[in-house]
Amino acid sequence: MSKRTFEQEMAFCTRETPNCITIKEGFVPGMNVPGKFYVNEALEKLVFDELRSFSRQSSNVGGFLPAIKQIGNVAALPGICKYSIGLPDVHSGYGFAIGNVAAFDMSNPEAVVSPGGVGFDINCGVRLVRTNLLINDVLPVKERLAQALFDHIPVGVGSMGIIPTKQQDLEEALQLGIDWSLREGYAWPEDKEHCEEYGRMLNADPNCVSSRAKKRGLPQLGTLGAGNHYAEIQVVDEIYDPFVAKKMGIDQKGQVCIMIHSGSRGLGHQVATDSLVEMERAMSRDNIQTNDRQLACARINSVEGQNYMKGMAAAANYAWVNRSSMTFLTRQAFAKVFNQSPEDLDMHVIYDVSHNIAKVEEHMVDGHCKQLLVHRKGSTRAFPPHHPLIPVDYQLTGQPVIVGGTMGTCSYVLTGTDTGMRETFGSTCHGAGRALSRNKSRNNLDYGDVLKRLEDMGISIRVASPKLIMEEAPESYKDVTQVVQTCHDADISKMAIKLKPIAVVKDDEGRVYTRSGVVSQPLDADTQSGATTDRIIMARLVASACCGCTRGVGLS
Repeated sequence: MSKRTFEQEMAFCTRETPNCITIKEGFVPGMNVPGKFYVNEALEKLVFDELRSFSRQSSNVGGFLPAIKQIGNVAALPGICKYSIGLPDVHSGYGFAIGNVAAFDMSNPEAVVSPGGVGFDINCGVRLVRTNLLINDVLPVKERLAQALFDHIPVGVGSMGIIPTKQQDLEEALQLGIDWSLREGYAWPEDKEHCEEYGRMLNADPNCVSSRAKKRGLPQLGTLGAGNHYAEIQVVDEIYDPFVAKKMGIDQKGQVCIMIHSGSRGLGHQVATDSLVEMERAMSRDNIQTNDRQLACARINSVEGQNYMKGMAAAANYAWVNRSSMTFLTRQAFAKVFNQSPEDLDMHVIYDVSHNIAKVEEHMVDGHCKQLLVHRKGSTRAFPPHHPLIPVDYQLTGQPVIVGGTMGTCSYVLTGTDTGMRETFGSTCHGAGRALSRNKSRNNLDYGDVLKRLEDMGISIRVASPKLIMEEAPESYKDVTQVVQTCHDADISKMAIKLKPIAVVKDDEGRVYTRSGVVSQPLDADTQSGATTDRIIMARLVASACCGCTRGVGLS
């Protein structure tokens, strides 16, 4: 079959509402359900330009398919229900687009689970922590506070954690999730209540995580990682819904929060890699056909499908422990700078959401309540008010949805809606979504210019790799405000709070970038070794204080 022109491709796409476009069956071979994606007029150009470029290519070799094609290919997977859904931040990814949601009927023996629908960074997610500080409290010490965060939280590709972790600790963390952090004194009891799934997937089985994955994960617990991961000091810029904001402990503009964005590090990546090999064997055995080999999958109830789900759940638990450990270190950094206990600073978790995960949930399909395996890749669960799986604190507001912006741009807190529950399986956007590839960002942008713009915006940044500055620059991403506005206008989630950054911590190769862009020299080996030893000793002391309770204890 000859390749279609862009105009022929567009004949399959129909704008149903100002914020939603449907993809008719036939757009790609074998679609079992239609596709749909949420974009307004400001965002649709990026999606369709990608398709236009693809249509002009003489062959399909190299790179990812356009996001809209990936949405169609997911719609052709066995057992999918209702729609393959793209959210406003959708962009090309491995197998599934990033920002793609798909649900599979657990009662259908043909239904599949696909690692491409979760991603390599399993349970990559965002946690928002509030404080009772105001911007005027922070501005005089902003540089010192940014440096304290940088010093406390290990970041970067090869970073190693300072939370003392032995092999047995890792096994228990994979099984227990945030309950391990609670037991070891790295979390507060209230933190668990304000985590998606209460910080623990009960079907986790550490035996389904390979020894190689565990070897990669053992030294990385409590580390940020690189790429688009960050710890960011933010201030409340706008309050759209005062009732919702108050329920979250936000009562005025200028209030200071901390956003932590990280996932399951090398362990999650290895779990995904290992599973793809097993899935390809299962596909051959069970004669499962897909439009894209990156959509490797297995029947949900097959041995391979169940092993993946148990291993994925263990990696998700690791990610919650990871974010909990960094929350612990963040609390200690603030306590040190302000000479007050984290409890006195009211450093409570507002909520912790997952971006890359697959979970069994109950949803209404054609008037019937069904158990579905919902894949959310680069998307966020957004359950409505009164849903039994969200905390008591948020029963009247709906689940908080933490939407991180790009380096130097605003972030948002949204809430779930009944419309979203019906139309998107209770899902909404997760961030801005890339507009430029990392390679294009490095070639097109100058890191000095980006640093200067951030400085002019009053944002302190601690980052160690010039290429990361370009890759994560605001110009590399879609406009997060347009993404969030689309979700709000489509009523799949509602805007509650807008936050703007005042300091960002990213990556680490032993160097520090200051606001002036000057790079300090890497620490020598002895200094690094001594600093690491001191941090490990202090972590042990703090964790063991007060019979394991860290509240009110500062790291000095």
